[in-house]
Amino acid sequence: MSQQIAERDVIRFAELTGDINPIHMDKFYAEQTIFGERIAHGMLIASLISAVLGMKLPGPGNIYISQSLKFRAPVKFGDVIEAEVEVIEKIPERNRIRLRTTCRNQDDTVVLEGEAVVIPRSE
Repeated sequence: MSQQIAERDVIRFAELTGDINPIHMDKFYAEQTIFGERIAHGMLIASLISAVLGMKLPGPGNIYISQSLKFRAPVKFGDVIEAEVEVIEKIPERNRIRLRTTCRNQDDTVVLEGEAVVIPRSE
C-alpha cells in the first residue's frame, strides 16, 4: 500500500492528535533544524502499517495487538511511502502472527521498520 504524504495529511494528523510540534507545522522553525524543512509525524507514517494489516495482510477482522518501531529517516512532504508487511512467524498455540513491518520512500530508503503482532480473524 502506498501513499503520497501531503501537507494536508500532516495538518489533519496534527489536528486529530494534538501533536503540533513545530518540526511538522512551522516552516521557519523547521528550516533551522537538522532536516532543513518540515517533516511528517513518524506516527502518521506508522499508521500506514495499520492500514495494510487491517485491509490486506492478514486483512479485515484481525486484532492488532503490538508494534515495535524504529524511525530510520525523515519523511518529507511529497514523499511517496510504501508500507509493507511480511509474516515472519505463526504461533498457532497462541493464535498469533508476528510480522516484519517496513515503510520505504520513493528512493527505496527505509524510513520506518519494526515488528507487529496480530491475532488473526477466526474463521
